[in-house]
Amino acid sequence: MTTIVKSRVLERAVRSAGVTLAFAAAVSVLSSTASFAFSAEAQQMCSGDAFRLCSAEIPNIPRITACMVKNRSQLSSGCRVVLDRDLAAQRRAAAE
Repeated sequence: MTTIVKSRVLERAVRSAGVTLAFAAAVSVLSSTASFAFSAEAQQMCSGDAFRLCSAEIPNIPRITACMVKNRSQLSSGCRVVLDRDLAAQRRAAAE
């Protein structure tokens, strides 16, 4: 492999890890607030969507979250189902 190709592969891996960590941080922060609480399953199912749709918002956690909500119709079906379920559970808990 040439140095340029190796550099691009490494850059892509670092960026992907950064997105995953940012989404994990968003989930962690949001789990401790009353607004949203996302499960580990949501984190796993939605990391790719966060990278695809909201990478420009990294590392701003509130902006990543807002982006995911704004782009709900473009989320993968698995991510949308898990997030909808987690949001519904959060709303039920807040209503109690």
